[in-house]
Amino acid sequence: MSLFKKYKEVIYLKNKEEIELMRHSNLLVGETIATLAAMLRPGITTSQLDLTAGQFIRDNGGVPSFLNYNGYPYNTCISVNDAVVHGFPDNRELKPGDIISIDCGVFKNGFHGDSAYTFAIKDADADALAMMRVTKESLYKGIEKARAGNRIGDVAFAVQDYAERQHPYGVVRELVGHGIGRKMHEDPQVPNYGKRGTGAKLQAGMTIAIEPMVNLGKKEVYTDEDGWTIRTKDGKVAAHYEHSVAVQKDKADILSSFASIEAAEKANTHLESAYY
Repeated sequence: MSLFKKYKEVIYLKNKEEIELMRHSNLLVGETIATLAAMLRPGITTSQLDLTAGQFIRDNGGVPSFLNYNGYPYNTCISVNDAVVHGFPDNRELKPGDIISIDCGVFKNGFHGDSAYTFAIKDADADALAMMRVTKESLYKGIEKARAGNRIGDVAFAVQDYAERQHPYGVVRELVGHGIGRKMHEDPQVPNYGKRGTGAKLQAGMTIAIEPMVNLGKKEVYTDEDGWTIRTKDGKVAAHYEHSVAVQKDKADILSSFASIEAAEKANTHLESAYY
């Protein structure tokens, strides 16, 4: 989830024990999304997915971070096709070729976890699949720069350079990644665009959610009538991938995981998985 209100910047550093607690929360996020990945098929509704996510999180000792966050009424954000993020789960049935982004948060043992992944139901457009691959790769380009001594702008530039300069896609400006920890959204903000050498200096113990939101077409977006769902202005599809990471001296420690998600994606014959 990417909505963030800017207050006076206060950055909380986490010790090793706190980082391990955050890892547990983030791994539960991954297992939740993997559970939903196994269910994805034409005919299923996103409301069914959301209800399953809420039950799975609670059955495993967590609380859905998104539910009632600033009034958000669901356990997950499930955004389909031209919806970039914050999509409301509903009773519309998924169709062949749909692009579905699932964003999920878990609160457990005093800390939040946050991750997102985009899926494609079989017969998806080749251009959409290429955009998904680049968005996912741009996430790791950003993570490579999330080490102590660098700045937020180095992370942001890496994402934008790969998705928007090396490839012909639109990086959303209105939404950003964020710090994460005892609160769902902490400082600093983590944009997906920017200049190298600018922004807050990264320190060991900082925990941040890096989450490229990339459009197949232009970067411009608008907010739907529900007040939450963010859609592409040109109606083209979008993708969203997210990892929560702990900044360390030499490299970022990725606290969330795509391993079980990717395994479920490959095992589900209704989903495209060869795009990456």
